[in-house]
Amino acid sequence: MPFALLALTLSAFAIGTTEFVIVGLVPTISADLNVSLPSAGLLVSLYAIGVAIGAPLLTALTNTWERKRLLISLMVLFILGNLIAWQAPSYERLVIARVLTGLAHGVFFSIGATIAASLVAKESAASAIAIMFTGLTVALVTGVPLGTWVGQIFGWRATFLIVAGLGFIALVGCVLLIPKNLEKAPAARFSEQVKVLAQPRLLLVFLITILGYGGTFTAFTYLAPILQQQAGFSSTAVSLVMLVYGVSVAVGNIYGGKLADKKGAVSALTIIFTMLSLVLLALTFTMQSKVGVIITVVLWGAFAFGNVPGLQVYVVQLAQQVSPKAVDVASGFNIAAFNIGIALGSILGGQIVDSMSLQDTAWVGAVISMMALIATRYSGHLDSKPKDREFTNANN
Repeated sequence: MPFALLALTLSAFAIGTTEFVIVGLVPTISADLNVSLPSAGLLVSLYAIGVAIGAPLLTALTNTWERKRLLISLMVLFILGNLIAWQAPSYERLVIARVLTGLAHGVFFSIGATIAASLVAKESAASAIAIMFTGLTVALVTGVPLGTWVGQIFGWRATFLIVAGLGFIALVGCVLLIPKNLEKAPAARFSEQVKVLAQPRLLLVFLITILGYGGTFTAFTYLAPILQQQAGFSSTAVSLVMLVYGVSVAVGNIYGGKLADKKGAVSALTIIFTMLSLVLLALTFTMQSKVGVIITVVLWGAFAFGNVPGLQVYVVQLAQQVSPKAVDVASGFNIAAFNIGIALGSILGGQIVDSMSLQDTAWVGAVISMMALIATRYSGHLDSKPKDREFTNANN
């Protein structure tokens, strides 16, 4: 494995930590900045919106940049965003910091996969990309619970300072280890991006992605206050539960990938969205029990992110059928769809907390996940039509 991949993986770890650690810090930030829980939860949405904008738009605008220079610039922007968050005297300044880091996130993962693939032989490209994305998984397993613990003990600002430090180490690694002569990918023309958005089949999968993540983040954004206010856990215990959740996510990612390989994307997504809907519905009733909520959180983590491999594979397979010249563009839009789902889910969760209760976020999330299931089955039905029979045979 090229050492340059380690720099990319560490960068992914730092970026993944700063994206999801905010979930564990929502109650702390709410109390410290004297804002409501929905306002603190909005910090999850704003970051995701930054990613959704940054992935397709800024990637297109920076197509002519030399890859290493762009990567270094992104890590500098990431560090700057976290330093602004560390020193943020107000909620408004923290909002600016979250949007800046979200923009860096979007472009990083758009070009990071391309760079990772270019570092190895063609037949090892998928493995190289997988290694880079393990940074996100490790962030959920270790970075988020540790960041939450630091925020609970030393204050939420300390968490962002540490993440900025991780970003600096990743930056040094990129400067020293990423080669200069990276081949630039062909620039995706605006017309090609528009053509992707004009494909009904791809739009349907983007909708599945949005609904799948919207359902999860309607409740997940408020997991920390659920654990504290509903289950009765202490603030310091929240980080331990987040650790359990992260381990479950890691297992779920692996299982989700194997399930998609074995049964096909549509069948795998059917199983995962069915279980996710049931788990979120159960959370409505178990969140007031410490034992019950831990069991539910373990199951939730296993299915909440287990749909990532299936969704990405499904988009690529469909793009190869309906828009073969823009497969990478379609994949990039699906990353944006993930974050649109996160943004809409957390915004909806905030509205529910504001007008209903924390308990209601779970069953509403279950309904949205069920909508993702229905859309998945409908897409599978379309695959079974004669013109898509070859695709169906490969997928099911």
